[in-house]
Amino acid sequence: MAIQTLFGTVPTEPDLLEKLKAGIQKTRSGFVDRLEDVLSGRPEINAGLLEELEYTLITADLGVATVDDIITRLHARADRKIVADPAEVRNLIREQLLEILRASEVPIHTVMAPPAVVMVVGVNGAGKTTTIGKLAHRFLGEGRKVLLCAADTFRAAAIEQLEVWAERAHVDLIRQKTGADPSAVVFDALQAAKARAVDYIIVDTAGRLHTKENLMAELEKMRRTCERVIPGSPHEVWLVLDATTGQNGLEQARKFTESARVTGIVLTKLDGTAKGGVVVAIARELGLPIRFIGVGEKIDDLIPFEPEKFVESLFD
Repeated sequence: MAIQTLFGTVPTEPDLLEKLKAGIQKTRSGFVDRLEDVLSGRPEINAGLLEELEYTLITADLGVATVDDIITRLHARADRKIVADPAEVRNLIREQLLEILRASEVPIHTVMAPPAVVMVVGVNGAGKTTTIGKLAHRFLGEGRKVLLCAADTFRAAAIEQLEVWAERAHVDLIRQKTGADPSAVVFDALQAAKARAVDYIIVDTAGRLHTKENLMAELEKMRRTCERVIPGSPHEVWLVLDATTGQNGLEQARKFTESARVTGIVLTKLDGTAKGGVVVAIARELGLPIRFIGVGEKIDDLIPFEPEKFVESLFD
C-alpha cells in the first residue's frame, strides 16, 4: 500500500495500522463494542432491535442523516428477507461506513513543480499549530524540504508556539512581528520558499470563528497573495477540526468550506473521544476528504487517513 502526497505516493509505514487501532480505541469501545452488545443473542431483526441500533449509531456521532440511511437500508433488507440474521447486520453497517468514506475520497492535488503551498485554517483550540508542526515532521520524513509561515499575527503566543514546533520538527520559519499584515507575511514566505528551493510551505492562519466575516475576508486576501506569487496556489486548504467537538464541528466545517474553499479535513484528538463516528458524518455531509487524523500528542501521531484501514481498525 502507498499513501498519496502532493508529490506522488510514498510507502505506508509498517506500524500505521497498530497506531491507528490504539488511537481509536475509545471509539471502538464506545461504538463497536456496544454494537456487539445490541446484536448478540438476538434471534431476528425486529423493530426493537432497529431502535436500539439507531440509538447506538447516533450516540457514536455518525450523524442523523447517516444513521437514517443505515436504518432505512436495514429495514428494506429485513422486509425483503435479504438479511434476517442480526449477526449479518454488523457486516452491513461496516460495508456502508466504508462506502460513505470512500465516496468522499478525492485524489490529493499533485504539484508538478515545488513549492507546494498548504494553507491551514480552523478555530482556536482545534490543534492547528500542533498539526502544522506534525505535518512538517511528516513531510520532512518523506525527504522533502519544508518551510513554515507564521501568518497568525493576531495572537503574540501563536508565533512563539509555531517557533517551538518549527524547532522540534527541524524546519525554518518565516515570521514578522505581532500585528503585521498576514498577507505580507505570506508574500515574504512564498518568495523565500522559491528562493530556497523548498518543497512544502505550510501557512498558519489565525484561529477564527466562521462567523467573523472580516477574518474570513482576510483568508481570501491571503489566497489571492498565494495565487499572485505562485500561480495555482494554495494547492491545498486543510481545515483542522477537533474530534471531541463531535457534531458541533460540522457547522464550523460547512462555513469554512464556503469561505475558505477548504479541500480537506485534518481531524485532531481522535484518541480523546469515543465519538470518532464524526469521521463518517463529515465525509457524508460535507463530501470532503479526511486527509489526516491525530491519534496522540507525539510529533509522529498524525497519520494519513485511509478509509479501509479506519474501518478495519474499528471492526477487526
